[in-house]
Amino acid sequence: MLSPSLRLLDSEADYAACVRLQRLTWGAGFGEVVPASVLKITNRVGGIVAGAFADADLLGFVYGITGLQRGRLVHWSHMLAVRPEARDHGIGLRLKHFQREVLRGRGVGEILWSFDPLVARNAHLNLVRLGVRVEEYVPDMYPASNSELHGFGTDRLVVAWEMGDAAPSDTGSTHAVAGAPFVSGDEPADLAPPAVRIEIPPDIEAVAARSLEDALAWRAASRRAFADWLGRGYAVAGFQRDGAGRCSYLLTRPGAR
Repeated sequence: MLSPSLRLLDSEADYAACVRLQRLTWGAGFGEVVPASVLKITNRVGGIVAGAFADADLLGFVYGITGLQRGRLVHWSHMLAVRPEARDHGIGLRLKHFQREVLRGRGVGEILWSFDPLVARNAHLNLVRLGVRVEEYVPDMYPASNSELHGFGTDRLVVAWEMGDAAPSDTGSTHAVAGAPFVSGDEPADLAPPAVRIEIPPDIEAVAARSLEDALAWRAASRRAFADWLGRGYAVAGFQRDGAGRCSYLLTRPGAR
């Protein structure tokens, strides 16, 4: 298990390493790289650029900006990346908690960000390990992106992490609604169970590598399902990976038992 040190970036070398890691993560031709000059100013004026370091080597970083929403101080966490060889060691989770503790000390009440609902590992991190609240589903949130990671679209779930939330257990338990049906978004309008599940692939990047057409089909089906069930007043209540590797979101009706 890696045990990197976490701190705010504070040198030209740090910021240059962050730019390199952006390109490594989103592609050499990624047109939306945050330059070193903006990263430096972000830390100066109340945003956050923090990194996980092994000695002087940057293993991962989190980047976000602070502003106002409905008169309340909030933070938008725009980027989180970890070097491929350092993934699956909890570095992303530690960076999020470091970010939260810094912001808590500044009086920020809530952290917002978005993630691709088809990426199962990010759904698990956000909904199970961090316990965020899903605010909305946004189709094609970043249509101008030319990142190699965005070949099957940029639909996003926007989530909120309250500063006062207790850390959730890492179980993903949904035992009370274990019989909730899987849905595709094509069910008749009069079907209204207390809970439903929207399935996603365990590894959408692997699907896209084999067949972009299949990845786009997953995108279309999941977009239809989220739009339908969220439109009926359901809310995302959790995420689960079962013993067979099947991944799904749990959606429930407010007040349903």
